Amino acid sequence: MNKPLNLYKRRICVICEGNEEYDYIERLKSLNVWNDIYDVKCINADGNGNIPARYQNEYQEDSYEYIFVFCDTDKKPYEQYEDIKQKIDSFHGIAGASKHIVIFGNPCTLQIICLHWDALKLKSNAKKINADIIKQYTDIENYKAKKEQRAILFKSIDADNYKLLKERLLLLSEKDDEINSSNFGLLIKCLENDDTKWIEEFNYILEETCE
Repeated sequence: MNKPLNLYKRRICVICEGNEEYDYIERLKSLNVWNDIYDVKCINADGNGNIPARYQNEYQEDSYEYIFVFCDTDKKPYEQYEDIKQKIDSFHGIAGASKHIVIFGNPCTLQIICLHWDALKLKSNAKKINADIIKQYTDIENYKAKKEQRAILFKSIDADNYKLLKERLLLLSEKDDEINSSNFGLLIKCLENDDTKWIEEFNYILEETCE
């Protein structure tokens, strides 16, 4: 007997720091590598300074069942990144709330993206320094994250190297104050999971902190 079709999708929002993060999540969505039970909406915050206000607005609008933030840490002392976490923690009323919300790449989002091709560990978040690495795997000259360059970059990501990304993420630290770290695996684990209890569990934590 066939299982009845579940037409109810769980609405998830990912607030992305900028164009690279937005286009990357959209590319992963297009590959259908996440569980179909989730309806994932991407929002481009157009800069990390806009993330806290955008997060608060979307949370209060109550249009989604859960909201993630996807950004990079930049380089030490991580001032803007720490500000994002602090403001989200403050909004929810307790230190540490952001660890269930903020998905990061250290030193930058390219650290995550490059894992589709190799177990690379970037030394810098600077586009100029990383341009040679991008050229090696995509033939993009002088990568500066321009629109046409991003289109070529993300076209090279497919379902096969997505599997390699997941394996290579295990080689990285999940401590956001360490270079070559990321908790992107948390987002993947949630969005691949056919058991949606994590939504209620995470929201329970956040609701508890708001009391």
